[in-house]
Amino acid sequence: MSRKKTGVLVAVAACAAAGLGALNPAAVAASANAPGPGALTTLDTSAANRAAPVPGLYDWSKAGFRGGQDLPGSGAVNPSASCRITAAQLASTYKVKPDDGVDDTAGIQSAIDKIHSSCSPSGSYSKLSLITFPAGQLNVSHEIHVDANYLILRGAGMDQTKFVYKPDKNTEYDVVTPDGDQWDQHEMNYEDGSGGWLWPGRGLFRVQSRGVDPSYASQYKSAPANRKDIFEGTINVHWKAGAKLREKPGDKGFAARTGDKTVYLATSAKTTNMKVGGFINIRAANTMKFYQSMNAVPTTWPLQNLHMRQQWFTITALDTKNHTVSIDKPLEYDVPVDSTSDGSAPIDGATYASKASPIVDPIVGVGFEDFSFTQVAPPGVTQEQAKDNYGNLAPSLAMQGIVFKWAANSWVRNTHAIMTGSHPIVTEEAKNLQIVNNELDGSWNKGKGGNGYFRGSRVWDSLYVGNTTRDLRHFTFQWSASGNVVIGNDIDSDFNIHGGYERNNLFELNTNKVSFAHRSGNCTAHCGDEGGDAPDDSTWFPIYWSTGQKAVKWSGSSGPRNVFFNNTMTKQVTAGAAYTPYYPDHTKIYQFGWDGSAFHHLDVGGKPITDWAHNEQKDYTHGHGVDDSKTSTAKSLFLKNAG
Repeated sequence: MSRKKTGVLVAVAACAAAGLGALNPAAVAASANAPGPGALTTLDTSAANRAAPVPGLYDWSKAGFRGGQDLPGSGAVNPSASCRITAAQLASTYKVKPDDGVDDTAGIQSAIDKIHSSCSPSGSYSKLSLITFPAGQLNVSHEIHVDANYLILRGAGMDQTKFVYKPDKNTEYDVVTPDGDQWDQHEMNYEDGSGGWLWPGRGLFRVQSRGVDPSYASQYKSAPANRKDIFEGTINVHWKAGAKLREKPGDKGFAARTGDKTVYLATSAKTTNMKVGGFINIRAANTMKFYQSMNAVPTTWPLQNLHMRQQWFTITALDTKNHTVSIDKPLEYDVPVDSTSDGSAPIDGATYASKASPIVDPIVGVGFEDFSFTQVAPPGVTQEQAKDNYGNLAPSLAMQGIVFKWAANSWVRNTHAIMTGSHPIVTEEAKNLQIVNNELDGSWNKGKGGNGYFRGSRVWDSLYVGNTTRDLRHFTFQWSASGNVVIGNDIDSDFNIHGGYERNNLFELNTNKVSFAHRSGNCTAHCGDEGGDAPDDSTWFPIYWSTGQKAVKWSGSSGPRNVFFNNTMTKQVTAGAAYTPYYPDHTKIYQFGWDGSAFHHLDVGGKPITDWAHNEQKDYTHGHGVDDSKTSTAKSLFLKNAG
């Protein structure tokens, strides 16, 4: 796909669905065969062009790289030749040569490792190292670990440099579920290490620390080659540094409340890894009352002791005498001391603690620019078979493209993903990313277990702008993603608020044209959803909102105030039909999961819906979960001038 060829033909009919409005018939006729705008790749998203927050709405002005700063230009690259590895040096020193059919993985990793040891310790956002890749094909056989701070990986041009990924036997998942549908993260273990620690899975490039906690050092040393990565970076997520909490004075059962900027730590909590200016994740334990607020119970699915509500903040103060930590932004959720401190009954008979978890070794300042990447087709599978096929055609090879985990202030710009194993770009605990002007085409796996997404999970304050996607399963925010802006993108799938209390995300000035073929039932092998259900008989609409009753089996309902404004969204409701406008009023600010003052699960006639399927065209305005009381005649809520 070239951006020159991605104009979207918009054939629309008057919207018959209640509450979704209608278009002027003359305007419909005039525009029926006109090309759509495509991705808006020239938007000025600089700090100077950020709009003032709209009263009563979230403040998105700090979304993206370094809280809204421009992506680095040539002047930000370290002038030292020792921190710039050229294409010629890659060939001579690291034996990375294009088009020679030789595996380049070890050489690329060695170049990154050199930057990691020699340049990253003294680097900064204004002194970035640079590895420049040559034009031509580079061959990769296992995951490349990009754990060097302040590093740009730059190709010769979007489709000039091409990374071709063919996972070797130590990278391919060697344990799949008994039904063969997906890799089995729960059984792909070694001693204390679980395959689930690899989540969201292996990739081509992984921006994540490789540090191993001392308590796992001996297991890491003895682990076979295809299990060692289980233990890498685990200090950040497996509670080795997380501090338990205590009650806020005068507030029984809670360590902090929505709007607070101070969290009360247990008096015995260790704060060794907390420092002013460092990142910290405030993780609120699930409680029965929280599940009830999402209309997720009663349910036949097992409820989980975990931290569905979480968010990264920057530490502004640490009071070791009074045992508190202060953060840079107001909390967006209440924080109980544990899973029963709000008066809830235990979940699964246990009491589970909330935590304030410092991010011990975040990777920052990493940029990917100007190249393409693809994964080699599984034997006997063609790209044509994968189109409009929402199954897993190669479950053991469901590799990601670029993975950001425990990473911040990084970016992906002007890349082209072509048939990745699963998600072309995916996050799992990341903050202030900027994903701009990329083209993402297709995936070998788009089925059961949740594959083939443009996926933002546990991602905060990030900016997705000017991207074009084709033949992916969804664009998702999930698992407590918040404060993100999605602007000027052109996709042919749905904007999917996937479940897990996502909130305060803005979608504006996007185009999505969703065909009837875009549906889970359009599938040939290993079909189903992230929760393991079989495909239903619905077709996906331009927006997907997760209900508590359905999404409880993998997370929980969508959260409050995900905003849609001034998008051009259309849906082909049946095979061969014209495309129907969806939420077409370009002046209304649609706030999903909101009644004007508090979270409101979507309902019909006062009864919460149990599934979005077949309820996509109902009217949820006027107090039923979508607040459309605010309007704006501006083109953008995020930018002063949207061009």
